[in-house]
Amino acid sequence: MRPISLWDSEYDCAPFVLKTADINADKLMRLRSNLCLWSPPPPYSGRGRPRVHGSKFKLSDAETWTQPTQVLELEDTKLGRIRIRVWHDLHFRGAAKHPMSILLVERLKEDGSTRVTKPLWLAWVGEAMPSLSEVWRLYLRRFAVDHW
Repeated sequence: MRPISLWDSEYDCAPFVLKTADINADKLMRLRSNLCLWSPPPPYSGRGRPRVHGSKFKLSDAETWTQPTQVLELEDTKLGRIRIRVWHDLHFRGAAKHPMSILLVERLKEDGSTRVTKPLWLAWVGEAMPSLSEVWRLYLRRFAVDHW
């Protein structure tokens, strides 16, 4: 089993993903809500240079989101009602060859209608991602302060 490293939003960038790509560990990192990510490019049309990026996926603009690959709602004993959505194969603009899975974790009101707090965006970079019910809980185990 590969180790999993947990990172705060200071590390949510293409240079970090590129520089840590050869480390034999999976990464789970929090993303800033103002980031733009990119989907894979469409198939090559046969003319010109092949595209590197597909559609823009702006975390702060739901209009740019595609349908999530999976949605899970569950009841957490401490946090209450939680909704988790996941999208696969998105990448940073400067790290197109390093796809990642993006998770949106939201705390909902009891009726499930609206968010209670600001959403949590997470990125999984690595091999097989744990189930949705597990992966978001892994991030809660990180140190709140970096230890230098």
